[in-house]
Amino acid sequence: MDAVREQRGESAEGFREFVASRSSALLKTAVLLSGGDRHAGEDLLQNALIKVAGRWSRVDDPEAYVRQVLYRQQVSRWRLKWPRREVSYGEVPDGAAGDGGTSAAELRVVMRAALARLTPRQRTVLVLRYFEDLPEGDVARVLGISVGTVRSTTQRSLVRLRGLAPELASLGRADAEQPPSRDYAPVEVRP
Repeated sequence: MDAVREQRGESAEGFREFVASRSSALLKTAVLLSGGDRHAGEDLLQNALIKVAGRWSRVDDPEAYVRQVLYRQQVSRWRLKWPRREVSYGEVPDGAAGDGGTSAAELRVVMRAALARLTPRQRTVLVLRYFEDLPEGDVARVLGISVGTVRSTTQRSLVRLRGLAPELASLGRADAEQPPSRDYAPVEVRP
């Protein structure tokens, strides 16, 4: 009996350490999956961590497991037939003089606003492909859809994203020498 309690205590401590060290990175992904809505992202992450906490002692790769739960929860959310809420965002601030008209902060604001206007499925596919850098096969497996569906959804999502945020076209030209920031989903932009 004491051995079981001791094992549970070590397991609980390991879970607390994991949450303390990785919650920031996991929250970024959850917020992107939620269309830039921080509160919805926090709820998504909290629900995922609650599910994982009960199985913690059997988890081999905690980060991968939590991310898998996040993705599947998001898929469940967009498969439900909930009415869509309209989310309003503030105006993009004017750029500082000499920055070419777009700063990294402006691009993040534009990207998040554009991602929020995509359907949940489109947003999830783009986040998995470009922010999480998963190959098409892994995205298909995580979401329970075919690779062809991943490809067509990615293509349609990028076209819609370009239409929603034409400012991102400058990202492909001006910052071509610099590696993309992990604060926004890098998108291949074609003129």
